[in-house]
Amino acid sequence: MKARGRALLVRVWDRLAASDPGLLRLTAGLRTVAAVALTLFVLGVLRFPVPQLVAGAMAAMAATFGVRESDRAKQAVTLALCLPVALVSVSLGAVLSPWPVAGDISFLLIIFAAVYGRRFGERATGLGLIGFQIYFLSLFVRATMPALPALYAVITVAVGCGAFARFVLTPQTEAGTLDRLRRAFRARLGQLLATQIELLDAGPDDVDKVVDDLRTGTARLHETALMIQGRLERGTSDEAMARLLRRRVADAEIAAERLGLMLLTARSAERTDTLTLHLPGAPLRSLATAPARDASTELLRRDLRALRLLVLRPVDETSGTALAQVRNRLLGYREEDDLPEASPAVQDVFRGIGEAARAVLGLRTPLDGPQDESDDTPATSRSREELDAEDAAIGISEEPDPEQPAETGLRRPTTRAAVQVAVGASLAIAGGELLSHQRWYWAVLTCWIVFLNTTSTGEILVKGGRRLLGTVLGVLAGIGLAGAVGHHTWTAFALVLVCVFAMFYTAPLSYTLMSFFVTAALGLLYTLLNTYSTSVLLLRVEETALGAACGVITAAVVLPVRTDRRTDELLVDVLDKLAELTRAAVDQLSGRPHAELVDQARELDQALADLRAATKPLTHPITPLRSRRDTARYVVALLETCAYHGRALAATAELLPSNPSIAADPRLSGVCGRIVHNIEAIAGHVRDPRSSAELGTGPSIASMLEPGTLATPRWGRVTDRVLRHLQRLDEAVSGLARPLGVPMEVEPAKAEAGKK
Repeated sequence: MKARGRALLVRVWDRLAASDPGLLRLTAGLRTVAAVALTLFVLGVLRFPVPQLVAGAMAAMAATFGVRESDRAKQAVTLALCLPVALVSVSLGAVLSPWPVAGDISFLLIIFAAVYGRRFGERATGLGLIGFQIYFLSLFVRATMPALPALYAVITVAVGCGAFARFVLTPQTEAGTLDRLRRAFRARLGQLLATQIELLDAGPDDVDKVVDDLRTGTARLHETALMIQGRLERGTSDEAMARLLRRRVADAEIAAERLGLMLLTARSAERTDTLTLHLPGAPLRSLATAPARDASTELLRRDLRALRLLVLRPVDETSGTALAQVRNRLLGYREEDDLPEASPAVQDVFRGIGEAARAVLGLRTPLDGPQDESDDTPATSRSREELDAEDAAIGISEEPDPEQPAETGLRRPTTRAAVQVAVGASLAIAGGELLSHQRWYWAVLTCWIVFLNTTSTGEILVKGGRRLLGTVLGVLAGIGLAGAVGHHTWTAFALVLVCVFAMFYTAPLSYTLMSFFVTAALGLLYTLLNTYSTSVLLLRVEETALGAACGVITAAVVLPVRTDRRTDELLVDVLDKLAELTRAAVDQLSGRPHAELVDQARELDQALADLRAATKPLTHPITPLRSRRDTARYVVALLETCAYHGRALAATAELLPSNPSIAADPRLSGVCGRIVHNIEAIAGHVRDPRSSAELGTGPSIASMLEPGTLATPRWGRVTDRVLRHLQRLDEAVSGLARPLGVPMEVEPAKAEAGKK
């Protein structure tokens, strides 16, 4: 029973870790709830009235949400500074309450300073956010001069309780977060392998859904890998270990994605295009109508399950002869002589399982420490030797990243955003006063929020629409909750805590859901303040719509950043990084000096993530421009395909300094010239539509080298492996030309034929 209970807990933990990498959302929700609950408890013991309990709850949320730094010492300094900032802000609100015009001007200055201060880092951003939220609190509770001493006490208690909740009740360190992210990566890798097993067994009615799940699982694994890579420098004290883990995570991600492609090919009548894994709704006409049921497929199914077991099994359960035999069998598939009798496509899957098993073995050392090697076979020993040689070859880069020239004046993003928010807030104040002299601040809050973490007009429009939808649904929920709670004060506060947790837990997933829980909580707070009515919540909807409209109008008129301009800038950045990575990887594969390819691959992935986020307004399901939506999705999918092959090239090139089974091929130096030229031509055309650059054409890359000239086995030859990725990369880059309107060079033979 204990073993079953432990297994159940492990499965539940793995599922939670996979759905919330690093438990970041869970920690944020629990920390905020703990801060609010502790504040309410202390203020309740001190016999503060209900309105000041409401103020304390809001102040605790602001103090918790406003601290953004990852370092605990920096967090403590920011919390210490937020107290005087909050006291000054609430004092301004109370002192200026009899003079509305002066109060509005003061509010606008705080808004401008809060947004402009983002240029000075996370601490300035957090202090600006706290200053804005506390001034809003003074308007919400209608602070006056006589009430200031009590509000000072309430805010001091809230900040102190927030600090206690952060550092004592829910402590979070970068090392702990990184460890949880590692667990999440392992859990998501296991989920992806489970989906791949489903693909092997999927019938004609289920195959579309399974392939969609395969795309989702691949994207989620990549997301977790990026999160790990982004926290390595802060979460580990050993830079060499950080670089080792970065490479091992990249290897495991590439091996898992390659295995999915091989499985798709094994189920198909022809080789599957990599684009299938990245483009939602990509056609699957070539997939077999029914899965095969022969001996090789049964063996493949068994080994995929064994690979998933190796991924998910904790290190203290991996010792023993049985698991060692499973590991040795899977690693044996890296040897040509150990491959079972099957079709070439299925044999490729077994090879992929062997490479994935090697990647899992590589993950074990930086994640779990030294392993038992007593039961190793020659194939396993060879894999360990390769991994040890790679570990020894990892160096520490001391070259600083080149600084990009900063924009100045109104071209600086923070300055532009500060001006936009100030103008939008002015409109919101004017319009909000027409709707309500008492609660106009809701329009200002919405206008402020739609500008947070957005850049283009399209992003602001989408965010405003989502906030409005969440507010409307939250009003309906708030009406029901307020009626059910009645005058039960502590029941209402308990429901507020539930809404607060749900708000922070769902914020990264859905802005609509977050807005829903915020509005539902407000309905309860109005009940506690004895100001609740249906008309008040309906006014909240009107003010929200007004604030969103003011934000969109301001973004479109005042220093606008058009969505297409923003996406073009990010697209050029992605293409530039893709060209740099491709050139550097192929140079190293040709025998030139070692470069920091893993870092370049991570920069490419981050640039692509920024582009993907910026295109969300274009790919929104309700956008009326359907053809533009399809084009944006297609371009992003092609770029994801290019990034995958770029990562694979970089991972292969990283093996060269240490792996004895592969060697550089100088002939590769001239192979990628056309690819890099085409990438740069596309970037030039996006940067300047009048560019005269054209895409080069010619024979396929696979035909540019004579096959069979090396004596090593085909799977072990670096040239053949690289050529496959270069060929796919060349095809994907050429595929970008049509949707982006880049002309192709006319081949001489076709030109002569056209003249005749």
